[in-house]
Amino acid sequence: MAKKTVATLQTGSGKNHTKVIKMVKSPKTGAYSFKEEVVTNDQVSDWFKSGK
Repeated sequence: MAKKTVATLQTGSGKNHTKVIKMVKSPKTGAYSFKEEVVTNDQVSDWFKSGK
């Protein structure tokens, strides 16, 4: 299944997008969780700077 997803992202305008993953620490428990999103290439650094 992963191959199909990667193939669809790389055709056409999919090359203009990047999957970003950020590790976030929970203030209550101290456990880490991961935030994932697909953003355009020009918004990658802004996404990491934001508190999403």
